[in-house]
Amino acid sequence: MSNIFLVEDHAFTRDGLRVAIERHQGLHVIGEARSGEEALEMLEEIKADVVVLDIGLPGMDGIETCRRIKQQFVETRVVMLTAHRLENQVLAALASGAEGYCLKSTDPAGVILAIQSAILGSAYLDPQIAHVVLGKINLPSPEGSVLSPRELEVLGLIAKGLSNKEIADQLEISLSTVKTHIEDILKRLKVSDRTQAAVIAVRQGLV
Repeated sequence: MSNIFLVEDHAFTRDGLRVAIERHQGLHVIGEARSGEEALEMLEEIKADVVVLDIGLPGMDGIETCRRIKQQFVETRVVMLTAHRLENQVLAALASGAEGYCLKSTDPAGVILAIQSAILGSAYLDPQIAHVVLGKINLPSPEGSVLSPRELEVLGLIAKGLSNKEIADQLEISLSTVKTHIEDILKRLKVSDRTQAAVIAVRQGLV
């Protein structure tokens, strides 16, 4: 069971997140806070695996809250939520150490996927805002890095936010085969995680 902590000042949004998360087996909302200050205080007392954090909090904003969480609770992962696609917010969230970045307008399944990716130690970037970082991250192009048709297919599904299991189900291949493909893709593209691979996929028009 993974413990999820919510930091959101709007009760309606917080309630919706709690309901969506609790519907998924293996996820449990262990606590909730309405501000960054309150969250940091509560996290001293309870152990959260993932903090779902609103970027637009009153007082201490989500960016600063994320920085402090990563400093004080090094094993806790953070998924950032925002209603905006502003470039400076996206880049600041990534720089603050957040493992995931989701738009509030996304389907609840996207938030769940971001949480699950964070639990597994992977990064997740909402495909709707991946373009924001295209010109800001110096990544190699897959041109010249020979990806097989199957690897290109897997890369496109990564960029759409699918989990390894969902990719395996859609392509009708084993989970271990998917993991091997992803390892090969990251190696050939010379990137370290799925988020960077997804950015390349968007740049190349694969999604």
